[in-house]
Amino acid sequence: MLSEARLLAVAIDSRLDPLEAVRRFGGDTRPFALVGAWAGSGAVVGSEPVAVLGQNGDPFQTLEQVPVVEGGTGRHVGGGWFGYLGYQLNQRLERLPPPPPRPLPLPDHSLAFYDHLLRYDARSRRWWFEALWSPERDGFLRSRLELLTRRLQDESHRRPYDYRVGAFEALESEERHVSSVSRCRDHIYAGDIFQANICLRLGSPFSGRPEDLFARGVTELRPPLSAFIKDDWGALASFSPELFLQRRGRQVHTAPIKGTRERDPVPAVAERQRRALLDSGKDRAENVMIVDLMRNDLGRVCVPGTVRVPDMLRAEAHPGVWHLVSDVVGELRAGAGDAGLVRACFPPGSVTGAPKVRAMEIINELESTGREIYTGAVGFASPAWGLEFNVAIRTFEIAHGSVWLGAGGGVVADSDPHAEYLECFVKAEPLIRAVSTGPYRRLHRSGPAGR
Repeated sequence: MLSEARLLAVAIDSRLDPLEAVRRFGGDTRPFALVGAWAGSGAVVGSEPVAVLGQNGDPFQTLEQVPVVEGGTGRHVGGGWFGYLGYQLNQRLERLPPPPPRPLPLPDHSLAFYDHLLRYDARSRRWWFEALWSPERDGFLRSRLELLTRRLQDESHRRPYDYRVGAFEALESEERHVSSVSRCRDHIYAGDIFQANICLRLGSPFSGRPEDLFARGVTELRPPLSAFIKDDWGALASFSPELFLQRRGRQVHTAPIKGTRERDPVPAVAERQRRALLDSGKDRAENVMIVDLMRNDLGRVCVPGTVRVPDMLRAEAHPGVWHLVSDVVGELRAGAGDAGLVRACFPPGSVTGAPKVRAMEIINELESTGREIYTGAVGFASPAWGLEFNVAIRTFEIAHGSVWLGAGGGVVADSDPHAEYLECFVKAEPLIRAVSTGPYRRLHRSGPAGR
């Protein structure tokens, strides 16, 4: 691993769409792509890492093992650790009961260090080759600049999408999920917890190129924090709307989502749904509880008095749904780094509950299958730019000829168990429709959603 590096940024003349660029990396060693609002740009794409963290390594502490960087400006990323932190890393942070069965376990984390990448600046519509340059890597980086420049400037290679997904089915019955939500509500009535996020899993057969599923999904959904990673274990395609953590300098930001309503394509109907969400005591309570939890998590590593909520309970439009979103910010205290920040906040509060540790215990008791990447986090830590991770919701996990999608919601005292079941499908359907390769078959559900 490098101890020192100089940030190098070279503009590349290319009009290639970022998603077409992503598809050209699929055959490389451990390709990744972040598309949307990441790093204030439009896309960050890379492959061929310098190092990959083994499963026995500490993924939290690793985020701080980066070189000292000279040169460049705050808008460049250059390189760093890219990958995911799976939900089951909570077992390394807290003493928890064993998770439910994991039918096809994925690695608990996947992080790799890249000393070069491509960044697309959506504002200027310009590509950059960025690198954490060191003398010993000079020859390799020069060859990569030449190769990646050719890729970006070759506009003739545009193949059709090459993947297939079957019909998605819930991996637990409606009765099983409704019973889990009812039992969670019993815990709330008993004063055991205030809220817990109870999820179910949907699955389908899969074949073909995962990067094509990702490109098609981003084209259809345009999520703000989409992410793609492919390695020997399989691939993930995350279409997340939710920011888990962002650190620029010493400033930290999280934007928990809690509270959902279906969003109709008819504008007048959608507006009524938006107002109903803003007026919903149940949904507002879900959000406020998680805001308090995130304030507490940030308070463990931030300067006292700097943690605040500059914006609370706004309704944001996302594919097929409205979400309630709030912002929590703070200033990282002296001596605290990325490892301490992520440890203090992981897993994200919006997908666990409050109090967090007890909610995670109840999740392990009530859910029928253990979570993998879903409800963990995907993102990067760069010595030049900072740290940014999404909440791994709206995330397809692809391995062993199958693809899975998790969906769930926050359960509070006045939750309707049947409505919670339906909310899972309200969230899942826009994603499944977006990546479907055949005639779309509506997921089974009964009754109106979001009641």
